Amino acid sequence: MTLLWYLCIFFIYFSFVKLKITNINITNIISTRSSDRLEIDNSTRKLPHVTILGALINNEHIKILQNTSIDSNKDLNISSQSFILNSNPLLTMLDLCEIGNTSNAKIIIAGHMIDDNNDDDDLTLNAISYVSNFYHIPLITITSRENILSDKALHDFIIRLAPPYLYEADAWFSIIQKLKYTKVVLIYSQEEESRMVASRFQMLTDDSDIQIERIEEYTLNTNFTSLILNLTTEDRLLAHIDELLLAIVRLQKLENFVWIINERALKSNNSAFFDGLLAVKLNDSFNEENLLIDATQLIRNTFIKFLNYTPLFWSENMSVIDCLSTEPWIYGKDVYKTLVNTSVKHGKTGNIEFNEEGDRIESLYNIINIQFGQQKIVGFYRSNTSTCNTSRMCREIIGKTELKLNEEEIIWPNGLNRKPDGIRTRRNVSVVTIAEKPFIFLRPGNNCELSSEVYCPHKKLNGSTDEEYEPYCCYGYCIDLLQELSKNLSFFYTLHLVADGKYGSFEKEGDDKHKRWDGMIGELLNYQADMIVAPLTMNPERVEAIEFTKPYKYQGITILVRKDTNKSHLKSFLQPFKNGLWIMVLLSVHIIAVVLYLLDRLSPYGRFHFVQQHERNPIKKKNTKGDKLSLSHALWFTWGILLNSGISEGVPKSFSARVLGMVWAGFAMIIVASYTANLAAFLVLDRPAASISGINDARLRNPQDNFTYATVKGSAVDMYFKRQVELSTTYRIMESKNYLSVEQAISELRDGDLNAFIWDSPRLEYEAAQDCNLITAGELFGRSSYGIGLRKKDPWINPLSHAILSLHETGFMELLDYQWIYSNNDKQCSDRSSSPATLEFRNMLDVFLLVAGGVIVGFFVLILEIIFKRQKERIQRENEISQKVMVYWKKKVDRRNQQRSTMFESDNYEQQILHSNSYFPLSSKRINNHVSSNIC
Repeated sequence: MTLLWYLCIFFIYFSFVKLKITNINITNIISTRSSDRLEIDNSTRKLPHVTILGALINNEHIKILQNTSIDSNKDLNISSQSFILNSNPLLTMLDLCEIGNTSNAKIIIAGHMIDDNNDDDDLTLNAISYVSNFYHIPLITITSRENILSDKALHDFIIRLAPPYLYEADAWFSIIQKLKYTKVVLIYSQEEESRMVASRFQMLTDDSDIQIERIEEYTLNTNFTSLILNLTTEDRLLAHIDELLLAIVRLQKLENFVWIINERALKSNNSAFFDGLLAVKLNDSFNEENLLIDATQLIRNTFIKFLNYTPLFWSENMSVIDCLSTEPWIYGKDVYKTLVNTSVKHGKTGNIEFNEEGDRIESLYNIINIQFGQQKIVGFYRSNTSTCNTSRMCREIIGKTELKLNEEEIIWPNGLNRKPDGIRTRRNVSVVTIAEKPFIFLRPGNNCELSSEVYCPHKKLNGSTDEEYEPYCCYGYCIDLLQELSKNLSFFYTLHLVADGKYGSFEKEGDDKHKRWDGMIGELLNYQADMIVAPLTMNPERVEAIEFTKPYKYQGITILVRKDTNKSHLKSFLQPFKNGLWIMVLLSVHIIAVVLYLLDRLSPYGRFHFVQQHERNPIKKKNTKGDKLSLSHALWFTWGILLNSGISEGVPKSFSARVLGMVWAGFAMIIVASYTANLAAFLVLDRPAASISGINDARLRNPQDNFTYATVKGSAVDMYFKRQVELSTTYRIMESKNYLSVEQAISELRDGDLNAFIWDSPRLEYEAAQDCNLITAGELFGRSSYGIGLRKKDPWINPLSHAILSLHETGFMELLDYQWIYSNNDKQCSDRSSSPATLEFRNMLDVFLLVAGGVIVGFFVLILEIIFKRQKERIQRENEISQKVMVYWKKKVDRRNQQRSTMFESDNYEQQILHSNSYFPLSSKRINNHVSSNIC
């Protein structure tokens, strides 16, 4: 909004110039300018000349600048032309343009006009800075200390001889370190100036011994009484307070605190000051008279470096501030950079140097102490505001600064001569806890490590009047939390373990007719302890009896079970396809085989092929039996294509069958690729799952005899199931099976005597991280949180709650989670939920068993083949013998038949002879004798 105002002013002025509207009465300005002009003779004008344009608040400062600029050296002449600042920014800009144009000034020195209505919000100086930025004219401010002028995004050409209020934070930090305080509460208003100082102080305290425990930003409508009461009831030191002084005095919140105020508050209301206040104030030497003298010396030292520059730089005919033009001064940036790098030794206000922002590096502050209503100087601080980018670098620079503080001369609040502690009286707190991993680990003995362990004895319940304790050292999540809270809130504590080992339940004990709290809550209510620091769940029953801080750990209830190790079996390799698809694939194999056989058999080109004779004449030859595609060969072909095995024989011969074979090959490729992809998903990404799905699992809602589950008796989980109507059946079943301790239940779960253990999620997640055979099942239910337990209306409630919230914001609680719950396991369990795991032998065991089965079946078939072969050979031998016998008998029969035919022929012959013997009797007798001899 301010920037828009500057733009509006500037362009309004341009309009005045262009329209030649010059009715503004500047008689006083001209007269002042005439009186301020320096009479320079012709001899001196031959030297390089620099004119300073002064925008000052009164004539006295104009005379001081005039007298100072007269003291020129032999190499450079310096003069000044000035005008008095006007509270109206528009009129100031008109004067600046008018005199700047006629004087050929190369640099501007501006005073600081304080507006009664806006305090240090000087619009006039901001308007001059805007013109300086626009025309690249260096601007030296002598007394302005607004932090906003250090913003280089808005003010590029400003050099500041007086340090901004921003660097008071360096003095505060050094004073607090000197007084050896470590706790600070920072209070500031919503003004931008206050916020910038607070931001600087916060940056300095980052990662240092000084801790800002609380930050309060107030407005004009803030109830200061309640604010001070809220702050001072807590054990903290308070720094940077402005308009709250009256409330502090009224409430008498003076003892045990050191109150430090800033310089602006020191100038505001003297009647509100009380003895003991500390403040930081710029040294009185930083007045306008001294700063004007130092500014002139700085300009002289700067422009001497330009003596050998181009004549155009020293030309007096060129107006640097020409409001009729929009061109900036071409040498403005060079002059500004040189000005920033120029120093003045032993000036009126000390040594002058500048940092990268154009702010003065070395300044002198007085440390003020209010004594009897008067301001007394009790020390000084010489600052060093060199450019630093980190808090550590800034602290190293501050560590080299000069600080002198006479503590013996200081009067502290309420007129005390003793330095306050900065906190209220320290309080010893008795803390009770319980052994519960990972929050409280126990180690027998009393030789505890001071850095990480705390001595925590356990009282024995032996029924005797003599108290006996078992020595233990405690460490873990809650111990780290307790140590951090003790450090932040500055309290001491003693720790002990609860005697009966219980969290706390509201039950009857023995013959007692009334219910009483036992465990840690019982000890707290019976004033045996002041605080419970343990994994104590915040539930309605406990909230009625005690009070909790803000939660330090959010959690829920979950179920711990053993992992179900999924062993791969043959069915795993059938899972990628449904049963219907497997059946269709098997049917397809055999149907395609039959179709291939028929196509090859019926095709006219299936049973015949051409061969080349020696004469190279193609003749048609019929296929032999081995060349034909039999049904068995067709089955072998279809199975070989599907299983991607080589086929070297028994392939289709006809073109029609081969077309079907190619289509079948494409079908097989798609089926095999789909099967491979789904099998990878089932085998590689498959991981052991919990045996139950969660609290809504049917085995918990409708209990079974072979499935046991339990929790810890009298715990918050037990109370939760007791309250929930929908879980009444589950509660009744496990009520009689509940264990007395968590350790016993987890041991039974590992041994297999317990199927599921229901408990708080942090402990079960810790156990699952430690033991890869355990896993949490289902989502969290019964969400709640852990808190620190105290008695009702305990004053430590608010401090502890604020400290816990602060630890959450800084990430400390998250670090404890990773240190003690999630990442404290010795062996890393494989996490197969986020990335594929490597297949193991057990995953592929059944595949090897399938191969072994194939080997066994192969040998079995081999035995059958051998038996079949031998049987076939035996039958063949028998057939051969039969054939031989048949051949033998056939031959024998043939011979016999032949003999008979021969005899028949012989009989015929005899008859012919006998017939003939009737004519030849002697011959007939010889023939008969011959026949008789043959028969014999």
